[in-house]
Amino acid sequence: MKINSCETHINHALDVFVAEEETFPIMEKLESDKKISTKCDYCDTPATYIVANE
Repeated sequence: MKINSCETHINHALDVFVAEEETFPIMEKLESDKKISTKCDYCDTPATYIVANE
């Protein structure tokens, strides 16, 4: 599972990940060159974080 999230939705993304995967996620901050093309899964703003299990 991988969730792209902006600053606003990071808490929701973490909650959803833990509820579905039943494990702690790895949260990585996106590099500035990747922020432009990656959108948040919950809104239309650029993603700041990737919440994933790998």
